[in-house]
Amino acid sequence: MTQKLGKAPLFFLVLFLLSVLLATVTAAADAPPPAVDAGDTAWVLISSALVLFMTPGLAFFYGGLVRRKNVLSVLAQCFGIAGLVTILWWICGYTLVFGEGGSPFFGTLKHLFLADVGAAPDTNYCYWVSESVFSMYQLMFAIITPALIVGAIAERMKFSAILLFVTLWMLVVYFPLAHMVWGVDGLMNGVWNASAKIRAIDFAGGTVVHMSSGWSALVLCIILGKRLGFPKEPMPPHSMVLCVIGTGMLWVGWYGFNAGSALSADGIAANAFMTTTIATAVASFVWAAAEFLVKGKPSVLGFCSGAVAGLVVITPATGFVTANGAVIIGIVAGIVPYFAIAYLKPKLGYDDALDTFGIHAVGGTLGAFLTGILATSAANANLTEANTYAKDNGLAKLVAEGGLVFEQVKAIAVTMVLSIVATAVIAFIVKAVVGLRPSEEVESLGLDLAEHGEEGYHGA
Repeated sequence: MTQKLGKAPLFFLVLFLLSVLLATVTAAADAPPPAVDAGDTAWVLISSALVLFMTPGLAFFYGGLVRRKNVLSVLAQCFGIAGLVTILWWICGYTLVFGEGGSPFFGTLKHLFLADVGAAPDTNYCYWVSESVFSMYQLMFAIITPALIVGAIAERMKFSAILLFVTLWMLVVYFPLAHMVWGVDGLMNGVWNASAKIRAIDFAGGTVVHMSSGWSALVLCIILGKRLGFPKEPMPPHSMVLCVIGTGMLWVGWYGFNAGSALSADGIAANAFMTTTIATAVASFVWAAAEFLVKGKPSVLGFCSGAVAGLVVITPATGFVTANGAVIIGIVAGIVPYFAIAYLKPKLGYDDALDTFGIHAVGGTLGAFLTGILATSAANANLTEANTYAKDNGLAKLVAEGGLVFEQVKAIAVTMVLSIVATAVIAFIVKAVVGLRPSEEVESLGLDLAEHGEEGYHGA
């Protein structure tokens, strides 16, 4: 009897522990999803508006650089792309990029027509912001990326051909590349995917946005051919004032692009804001200084081009480098793209009308590479639960072991091959279906009147 009574407390102790464990498991199972944070949501909403603001900024930047007879055509192309890409994003773009559970190259179709994209956060990507806000933020990146290509083929490609090209290009290049880099199970997502084949990092779009558009732009402008009269006839910008306005809009909007990519109003966003400012200002100054040393005069176009180059080169690194790294990036961004445009372009003879390749392909490639050299966990000191870049994904280890540079080179190679090959195939398909160029008469008259029935400047 005594022996049985001795076992009773042990029995009740085990029973108590089991009940506590069961209650804990039940509570965990019934735990509410992460709550949407008002401050983070406000920041991402503002960032979304800022990134969208970049597309009309790009339209002004490009519009000022073309001849006056083609200014409206550039504006129409940018706005047409904005509408077209939004429709594609709603139908299948978002799910092909961010639908988890797919392959390393494509997302699943779980969010076709933005199905189930609502007020709850998708914790694969963002803990404190609703998926509806996240999807709209990512849409703004998708809008501006193909619009960048317009600069290389300005003044000589049919509007219908551009829309068909962009449709195919988004499906074949942008959506799969964005999934590979940013998708939770993407091939090259070294931030979120611990089993990624390529452990590269791209904070805000060096490969996805700038390399893809820049290298595609080079291929398309070569297949399209040169503008009538190029390079014998002078084709100066018709309005540097518009160009400066566009540059200012791009610079301001880029804070949503870079600092917004933290997806939280936190220390990483603050660091990205700081490095974006420093690299852009330094590159603008250095580009103009290089012009002064080479030509004797610093041009306004040089200041503008340098600023955009700085923005491009810092983009993949902005959340991973310190202020000193941003200065280095700014110096390189002000020198290398300048000489690529001033010397490489004339030597090779391609007609990249507004220097999309020189700034976005050269700059984006530089940025992706320099990220591998300059990234440091010191730039991620203020990590939050929503932004565990170094902590969860071995960023510090990759940098310490020197492996990140090699990973970045592999990501660069994949991006270049996909962009170049796919663009060539798409361009020839479009050429066969609707043709690429207007008639020589239309091109001489200007695309504004011929394609849109309007003039940018009446009586001019």
